[in-house]
Formats: sequence, C-alpha cells, structure tokens
Amino acid sequence: MGTKSTAAAVGHLLAGQISIITGASSGLGRATALAFMRHGAAVVCADRTPASSKMQPTHELIREHGGRSIFAQTDVSDEQSIQRLVRAAVAEFGRIDIMVNNAGIAHEASNPRPVWETTEEIFDSTWRVNVRGVFLGCKYAGIQMLGQTRIPERQRAGTIINTASVLGLLGKSGTPAYAASKGAVIAMTRAMAMDYAPHLIHCNSILPGFTRTPMISTLTADSEVEKYMSEHHPLKRLGEADEIAEAAVFLASDMSNGITGLNMSVDGGLHSQLGL
Repeated sequence: MGTKSTAAAVGHLLAGQISIITGASSGLGRATALAFMRHGAAVVCADRTPASSKMQPTHELIREHGGRSIFAQTDVSDEQSIQRLVRAAVAEFGRIDIMVNNAGIAHEASNPRPVWETTEEIFDSTWRVNVRGVFLGCKYAGIQMLGQTRIPERQRAGTIINTASVLGLLGKSGTPAYAASKGAVIAMTRAMAMDYAPHLIHCNSILPGFTRTPMISTLTADSEVEKYMSEHHPLKRLGEADEIAEAAVFLASDMSNGITGLNMSVDGGLHSQLGL
C-alpha cells in the first residue's frame, strides 16, 4: 500500500471524517484514498471505473485493511453525475467533510504538441475534465457542506482540495491545453476560497511536479527520458504519489486550520529553478 513511517508517527489525523476523492482508481487519487484511510477517514472512491489495469479496486483494498469505503461511478464533467456522487456519499455516511477534486486527464503527456497543432477537441476535452470537473466538485460538495450540521469540536465546516499542477505556473512546450487547465484550477481555488471562507470551509490546491504515476508512464517507460527528467530536477528524482497524498492529509487535517486559498507546490522545488 505504500505506507510511510511518518503516517504511523502522527496518528489518525482525519479520524471520523467523511471524504470524497475523484480519480481514486489510480495514481494520485488512489494514493490519497489510501492515505486518508490510514488516517481514519471514510472514503468515497469516485471514478469512471473501480480500477485501472489489473489493480484491485481502491475501495476494496481500503475495506480489506479495515477502512470504510464505497465506489461511486462518476463522470466529473457531468453535473448530474456529480450530484449523484454527493447524494451517494451522504446516503452512505451521513455527511461530507472533505472533497478532493483530483480527477484529471493529460492528452499531451503521451503526445505533446505546440499550440498550432493542438486540436479544439483536445483542448475542450481537457477543460471539461480538468476545469469543469473541479468547478462542479467544488460547487456541489460545497452546497452539501453549507447545509449540513457543523460538528462543534471541529474548527472548520469542511475542506476542499483541488489537484492542480506546477505546469499551471510554468511554461512547458507542447502542453497548451493541460497547462491552461491547471492554471484555471489555481485561479478558481483562490476565488472559491474567498467565497467559502466566511462559512469556515477551507479551499486549497496541490501543485504536483513530475510525479511517478500512470499519467506520465509513457515518459518514465523510456529510461533515458526519466534520467533526463531526474537529472534536471532539484532533488534529482521524480516525485512519488505518496508525497502528494501526505500533503492532502495535511490540508485536510487540523494542522492546516490557518490555511485557505493556498496553491501549494509539492514538486521538490521544480518551480523555483530556471528551466527544465
């Protein structure tokens, strides 16, 4: 499961909380779902399918390790699908405390192309998932959080975490649709955080760098490309999914009660150097 020694040391930071994680069947979403389970949260795993490739479905793995979880088939770009997801979470667990809008696509990861060769279909499909999907998740999870009874001992009424990317800040050739979509997530997170702040709902985003997940598997499958990426990275290695998951645990826990509207880079310093 990729557990980390630090997780055991800090204890169950999310005990009793109810979470939704979109894109939970693989990559960063799966790692985050497992990290939330280790820290005591119930997890609604939302995705198009329960598992990718030959992996055990995430919700089954959580249950196998004593956690509480269900799977909800979801198309994040569809308003009614997101509404059904929220209703399913509430029907099963009674409330929603944490919404992680993680589902995303990156056509350009396997086939980078300059803007003049980028089709409208690639651009529009990227934005439907990466931007509209985040907007809908923030909207309908937020409506649920606004309407449900607050738990008195908690200092916040809810948590929303969006997955952006360091490419929303930096320029990288061949990624106009993906980079633009993640820049939009960064801007939306700031604006939505201001909408939700008076209601004690925290909204932040995480900006991963090049992280070892299926999304960039076509790149890491080439040893020379991976070597190049690692050598030009400040930490001389790619990021790991568990590192993004632990950042999400932090943003969902009481350790971040003073934080909202933050777009937090978890990229090993990639955004701080010149060029790649």
